[in-house]
Amino acid sequence: MSTHAKRERLLLADLLEAEGPDAPTLCEGWNTRDLAAHVVVRERRPDAAGGLLIKQLASRLDRVMAEFAAKPYEELIQLIRTGPPRFSPFSLKQIDEASNAIEFYVHTEDVRRARPDWVPRVLDPVFQDALWSRLERVARMMGRGAPTGLVLRRPDGQTVVAHKGTPVVTVTGEPSELVLFAHGRQGVADVEVDGDKDAITKLQETKQLGL
Repeated sequence: MSTHAKRERLLLADLLEAEGPDAPTLCEGWNTRDLAAHVVVRERRPDAAGGLLIKQLASRLDRVMAEFAAKPYEELIQLIRTGPPRFSPFSLKQIDEASNAIEFYVHTEDVRRARPDWVPRVLDPVFQDALWSRLERVARMMGRGAPTGLVLRRPDGQTVVAHKGTPVVTVTGEPSELVLFAHGRQGVADVEVDGDKDAITKLQETKQLGL
């Protein structure tokens, strides 16, 4: 496993362990047990994980998720820590870094920011650049359901268009916060939002950002 993905994996596992199985998350309807089961199924059950994107497979995903959620919580945490099995595409370093650095960062924040006393993590510039690089590649996928035009901008002025359209809303923040915004966590992302007032309201309230 590569550096960023491995670090975020272990941070997520430690946080899930510390919070216990019944803590809230930002994922609607999920507690920490459900989130842990999701992470494990995504990596270890590709036959079911397709339900994350394909509606026809959603019922199978729900059944497999329920099976894993019923396992001892400590077992789920250990499966997250040890990483994917050899047959999983996520065992390849390139895929692990490309897919899991953001995945685990977002889910770590799903747990952290569900608490009333959360504060943003201070991330090193190298990781921020890595998150920006990933965001540039997936921004249009994440923003395809936006009800307005959407531009994501770093404080240094670098931008990426997540959705073409008018009126345009520009969201400015560190890459880590833009990642959260683009993944549908608008309410907790530490960003500045500029544009038409009504467009901003629509964008902040939409549930169509992310996958």
